[in-house]
Amino acid sequence: MKKLLLLFLSITAFAVQAQEINWMTMNEALAAQKENPKKIVVDFYADWCGPCKMMDKNTFSNKDVIDYINENYYAVKFDAEGDEEVVFQGKKYTNPKYQPNKRGRNATHQLTMALQVRAYPSLVYFDEEGSVIQAIPGYYTPSQLEIFLKMIGSDDYKNINSAEEWKDYQTSFQGTFQDS
Repeated sequence: MKKLLLLFLSITAFAVQAQEINWMTMNEALAAQKENPKKIVVDFYADWCGPCKMMDKNTFSNKDVIDYINENYYAVKFDAEGDEEVVFQGKKYTNPKYQPNKRGRNATHQLTMALQVRAYPSLVYFDEEGSVIQAIPGYYTPSQLEIFLKMIGSDDYKNINSAEEWKDYQTSFQGTFQDS
């Protein structure tokens, strides 16, 4: 009986673990990229941000989103007002005005400012060499996020050079992600 219970708990733990995005720090993602080039998607969030919490609950917990991100990206969860030290493109970014005991809004991290992230949540996409492709602010459901994940993941963004081409891409895009 104990062996059966242990087996059940092991399988359950594996199933739960398999249903999460493989979040990394920015430094880990940049290092991993050097070993195995892959695009990076960074979720810039803040602890006090309601839409950020909704994105975690409704979007980043969706099986379609989890599977696609884990397969095609290194995923980074980055506290836009946190104190993580990041080395990006040879420069060290910190948050010297960070107040660890402050509730609510805190000072903005230097990397957040350098990448011109002005809203939370924002997803910033990087190519395989660590260069910024695009920042996309706002809350998205899984079905709304799908077009961005796939357009950037497949390099289709390289062929979209005007508002008209973007409109045509949106019109012809056949999404498969289901909102939970």
